[in-house]
Amino acid sequence: TVEVKPGKRADLLKRVHQLVPKVRAERGCIEYGPAVDASTPIKAQMPLGENYLVIMEKWEGIKELEAHLTAPHMLEYRQDVKDMVAGVKLQILQPA
Repeated sequence: TVEVKPGKRADLLKRVHQLVPKVRAERGCIEYGPAVDASTPIKAQMPLGENYLVIMEKWEGIKELEAHLTAPHMLEYRQDVKDMVAGVKLQILQPA
């Protein structure tokens, strides 16, 4: 989950969409793409708000995820967007 500085989400999404093909080409990438809150009538929904986006990722394993985190295009991406991002929270899940 990425907390985006106010007014910067569209700019960040543009940059993320440029990154997606490079990440999807990485060894072990099953799924990778941005998502934002959907407007629904479901009362239990807990919206994150307009200054957040979620990158949905699925990897074959932890080694592939670790390699992704240090891939040259990821290092470049983080440098490019650092002025747009207020914070990042990573949650790694496994099947139960």
